[in-house]
Amino acid sequence: MATARTPMPVKKKPLPAGLPREWYESHNRRLKAMRLAISLLDSGTYDARRATNRKIRTMAVRTGIHRPSNITCKLVRAFIVSNAG
Repeated sequence: MATARTPMPVKKKPLPAGLPREWYESHNRRLKAMRLAISLLDSGTYDARRATNRKIRTMAVRTGIHRPSNITCKLVRAFIVSNAG
């Protein structure tokens, strides 16, 4: 009987210093959108058309993520579309 192995957590590295503020904002937005997209996919939302802003924001509340902006919601849908292909 095989036992389930839990993956080792990825060691976090500090972000590179000296980049423009917009880079850090974009990077953090992509990470947030990716976490939300994964949560939505895990909950059964596989179609980007069904991932409304309301549904994305509800998932953010459930997972303890700060309320995403409209831009982040759009990015979440883009991640779901790219996953479907």
